[in-house]
Amino acid sequence: MRNGRFDLGDLQSMKGRELGVSDWHLIEQGRVSDFAAVTEDFQFIHVDPDRSAVTPFGGTIAHGFLLLSLLSVMFKEAVGEIRGVAMSMNYGFESVRFVSPIRTGNRIRGRFTLKECDERKAGQWRLLLHSTVEVEREEKTALVADWLVAVLGET
Repeated sequence: MRNGRFDLGDLQSMKGRELGVSDWHLIEQGRVSDFAAVTEDFQFIHVDPDRSAVTPFGGTIAHGFLLLSLLSVMFKEAVGEIRGVAMSMNYGFESVRFVSPIRTGNRIRGRFTLKECDERKAGQWRLLLHSTVEVEREEKTALVADWLVAVLGET
């Protein structure tokens, strides 16, 4: 159902189903360095190619929180607009695991499965998305998270 279109009311029947897979995203050094500047996390493993070349990673790696922050754009690509949604907000995570590092120069994509879809109040929903970030040509995923999203239906 890549880039499928869903109605908010249809999501309840989709529990346990994969909603979609995003496009590939290149994790280049410029993106990692920009993220370091915004978050003030300048650990050498992220920003110093020469020094990080002698580590077991053989070069710089992306911040785990950079991968986490890309879930929003990857979800939008994977699922598209959900009809009947006025707005959605991050509500938190039930779990997050940074499974393997992402070397700069690799491409990643997100895969999303709907675990739960509960109407909390009239027109207010809580989604629980099982989210994985895959690395192109790698068997092991980079990130696994159960992501909570609050959704307000259109009135």
